[in-house]
Amino acid sequence: MTDTNGRILHRAACYDLLMWLYTVGREGRFRDGLLALVPAQPGDCVLDVGCGTGSLAIAAKRRVGATGTVCGIDASPAMIARAMKKARRRGVDVEFQQALAEALPFPDAQFDVVLSTVMLHHVPRTARQRCAIEMGRVVKPGGRVLAVDFGASTDNRRGVFARFHRHGHTKPDDLIALLTGAGLNRLDSGPTGASGLHFVLAARPIESGR
Repeated sequence: MTDTNGRILHRAACYDLLMWLYTVGREGRFRDGLLALVPAQPGDCVLDVGCGTGSLAIAAKRRVGATGTVCGIDASPAMIARAMKKARRRGVDVEFQQALAEALPFPDAQFDVVLSTVMLHHVPRTARQRCAIEMGRVVKPGGRVLAVDFGASTDNRRGVFARFHRHGHTKPDDLIALLTGAGLNRLDSGPTGASGLHFVLAARPIESGR
């Protein structure tokens, strides 16, 4: 795996604790809300880019069922190790591997759904477009890409929110521009309902004559 220009988070246990605090113990509801935005369906093939400790990928697998598949990639070996441990403990069949968002190790048009949650703000602006292009490449025609990240904030947040937000943010318009610049069509966008987070849902166009 080649080096990434983005920030790699290695403290997997700390990340899980921060997420639990950030969602005030409502992680399951938070993840279900994100998956409902896509929405992930039984039989879908799903990719979680920057999967962290795997919780969203595991939740997605429950949505797509036995006929669906879920893969999760992250640049951090510590995150992948914890994600694999979670999946084994919960008896869920999810494929996790260490890989870069800028160079996804999958063929073109493999996935029905591609997820990117609180990941793009860790990537330098110069590399974000490459990440978006890669997500657009691996999603099927008609497939959906959901990007969720922190928006710009003008107040002085402290505590748990500040810990998540300290690495940066992506303005909603910038996130839309990233996905549309990668050849995707915006379907919907707006706040997720969680403090400071916004989403963009986009789709890969279906080629004419198909």
